[in-house]
Amino acid sequence: MKVAGLVLAAGGGTRLGAPKALLRLGNQTLAERAVGVLRDGGCDPVVIVLGAREARIQRAVVVVNREWETGMGSSLRTGLAALSEVDTEAVVVTLVDMPGVTAEAVRRVADRVTPGALVMAGYDGRRGHPVLFGREHWAGIASMAIGDVGARAYLKTRQVEVVDCADVASDDDIDTPDDARRWLDGW
Repeated sequence: MKVAGLVLAAGGGTRLGAPKALLRLGNQTLAERAVGVLRDGGCDPVVIVLGAREARIQRAVVVVNREWETGMGSSLRTGLAALSEVDTEAVVVTLVDMPGVTAEAVRRVADRVTPGALVMAGYDGRRGHPVLFGREHWAGIASMAIGDVGARAYLKTRQVEVVDCADVASDDDIDTPDDARRWLDGW
């Protein structure tokens, strides 16, 4: 079955002091890395939703969220809308500020694809990204994605399969300059 990929990367990075999508780890921006991880994990097509400073991202931008300041929910709605015309059974979603998500974690989650699937990566008892949304759930998720909530409210009302990914990935994110330094030091 065909699985699309979606990277949410529209935020301004207020705690970091700059948009996270532009942060460089090694020779790539976080945006480039996240798109590559989804592609390497078997997702096609891959859509990245940008907002703040989208003109500075050097990759082809499929979708721009003009309402990025309202929170992650608008980016999720924008990305799902962009994929509505794509022939795919599901979408794997990840966040640009999680450089520890790997192609293997994407593959593990994407292997559970069905139009009715809801699947999340698991990390030592915590649920995290990447997340797979079967197409049957897109409208419901979009209707509840408000502010910075994303799909959380929708997922709380449904049964979600959790796939262990702690051995191949990390759900640590980058929110502050100290977080970024820790990633750069370990990169």
